Amino acid sequence: MTSTGSVVDRAIGALVARVENGEFSAGERLPPEADLADALDVSRLSLREAVRTLAGAGVLEVRRGSGTFVTDLRPDRLVAATGTFLDLAGDQGVAELFECRRVLEPGATALAATRIDDAALQDLQERLARMQGLAEPERLVAEDLEFHAAIAAAAGNATLASLTAAVAGRTARVRIWRAIVEHDVLSWTHDQHVAILRALRARDALAAWTAATTHVVEVEEWVRAHLSSAGGTT
Repeated sequence: MTSTGSVVDRAIGALVARVENGEFSAGERLPPEADLADALDVSRLSLREAVRTLAGAGVLEVRRGSGTFVTDLRPDRLVAATGTFLDLAGDQGVAELFECRRVLEPGATALAATRIDDAALQDLQERLARMQGLAEPERLVAEDLEFHAAIAAAAGNATLASLTAAVAGRTARVRIWRAIVEHDVLSWTHDQHVAILRALRARDALAAWTAATTHVVEVEEWVRAHLSSAGGTT
């Protein structure tokens, strides 16, 4: 007997194949549910599960009252859809997210150094000035995320910016915790951001990569040490 899971998987595969071969193009509405279920030789219930899965992955978009549509399939949109799954990361997952951040953020910062314009540099300077006067941990971390998101945007690669934001955003809770228990975080963060901005102004990719790596690694090491000492609880 064929399991429900395998039927849903088959429906997902068939839908993806039709998108890939151009039968269902970006922005196109899928056929009515009954017709599509017949065409794929699956039950309407299995089709709904397949559509729900692909909507969660950013491939399809369900619009109430209008139907189900293929998304524009931009890589950055598909990456952004993974954020829901990253939210489920446990303590070990948090450590892995910081590793991912260490890979992505310095690279994005180095790329930004080669592409950033004067307007973006001025925007970063203004963000830095706003952060310098903050003491509330939640606001500090929120502004920090926006600062790095602006740098990633300046790299001119929407997919990389989306990846960076998806990972960094899921480290916010533990970074707020750090800001609460470490009273020198504000000055440390400011000094690190100054070094990053200085490298960007100089259009020095290596210096930008180094400054961003230092910034990320020190936070990661602190988090790993405290997760360990706390027995893996935040």
